[in-house]
Amino acid sequence: MDIPLKTRFAPSPTGLMHFGNLRTALFNYLYAHHQGGALLLRIEDTDTGRSETHFRDAILRDLQWLGLEWQEGPFYQSERQAIYNDYYERLQQAGRVYPCFCTDEQLAITRKVQLASHQPPRYPGTCRRLTAEQIEAKSIANIPFTLRFEVANQQVVEFQDLIKGNQRFETDHIGDFIIRRGDGSASFMFCNAIDDALMGISHALRGDDHLTNTPRQILILQALNLPIPQYGHFPTILGPDGQRLSKRNGSRSIQELRQEGFLAFGILNYLARLGHHDADNTLLDLNGLSAHFELKNISLSPAHYDPIQLNFWQKEAMHHSSWQDCWQDIRTYVETYVPESSAEAFVEMVKPNLVMPGDAIPWAKAIFADIDYEDKPEVMKVIRDAGVDFYQTASTILGESLLDYPKLVSGLQQKTGLKGKALFFPLRAALTAELHGPELAKILKLLGVEKAQARLAKAVKYASHL
Repeated sequence: MDIPLKTRFAPSPTGLMHFGNLRTALFNYLYAHHQGGALLLRIEDTDTGRSETHFRDAILRDLQWLGLEWQEGPFYQSERQAIYNDYYERLQQAGRVYPCFCTDEQLAITRKVQLASHQPPRYPGTCRRLTAEQIEAKSIANIPFTLRFEVANQQVVEFQDLIKGNQRFETDHIGDFIIRRGDGSASFMFCNAIDDALMGISHALRGDDHLTNTPRQILILQALNLPIPQYGHFPTILGPDGQRLSKRNGSRSIQELRQEGFLAFGILNYLARLGHHDADNTLLDLNGLSAHFELKNISLSPAHYDPIQLNFWQKEAMHHSSWQDCWQDIRTYVETYVPESSAEAFVEMVKPNLVMPGDAIPWAKAIFADIDYEDKPEVMKVIRDAGVDFYQTASTILGESLLDYPKLVSGLQQKTGLKGKALFFPLRAALTAELHGPELAKILKLLGVEKAQARLAKAVKYASHL
């Protein structure tokens, strides 16, 4: 019988969600939806010393803002300790685990010696050799201990990675590993594997920083006769400097990006192509991104964060949004200038010139507030070069043609003999105090005849006296 396809996103609430976390969530979401499966959300919060409620809430808020809906969960590992205890007991009865009384200091010294000897750092099995009497004596003395999984020697763990292909690990290079912390809580290695099995996860897709965890988790599941998911590990994300992406080389949290004005669809379209090839380079919704997602298209090389590409997709998302959505994005930036009655016209004017919502601010001021040319030498030069006659003629034609922009342009061409930049630059300079920007026809419509003529009159003054 076929197992229903189910992926999962299992973040630890020890910090805000960033690009690495989000790409893992997105790839799992896209794969599940492409295959007609389900996405499960699990919060891995057994590390009580580092897990915080506000980080958990931030993760849920980010996922909801991005539209990454899960079909099962959220489940919280902090509420599942009794389940983990049951499986610890099963392993103890099977003789597959043992208490480890080694201190952090002892383990650190061992690792240092191994590295100095050019050996891979792994637990040497010190406490595996303790007798029952020695264990009892240490327990009576209340010496803290962890629980280690005993890894058999001279064996091989082999699995077919969905992205990287065949993977082979020798158990002699793994060593016995901790599955229960000294405080009794479950380690990531253990509860992550147990929950994948019990929650019916068929495909565990994650970053390749977890690749060496996989043989350990397979050993746990084999020892407990629990189902083993198919694993897939995609390469990590590097910063522009070639180092692992972090705050130091440009990474920001999703919360920070949202506060800066980045749009959800722009972020999703960028990340869906970060380390994943998609021949369609158009802005897609989640259904479109899911339809194009294939594990075979994930690169085997590390992905490189590119802020230019992020801004490209931000711009695409901004330009393809409806005027209502765009207004909601820019409203807080411009509502002190733009009347509600002019919102639609303003958005239609400014949207092609936006990358970030804050980019609308200077245009809100240019249309609805007073403008000044004096602090803009380039604008002043254009106005002076155009001269008084140009602006007086423009004002006369504007009064006759009202807001008919084609008539204004054709009239100016006939009267002045100017065309192209020689005509449009002086006109734009007078109306907006800028030399580039939105379409003049839309600007004129928003300004209205009275305000436009007032600005042309102002240009006449500057052209004649300055």
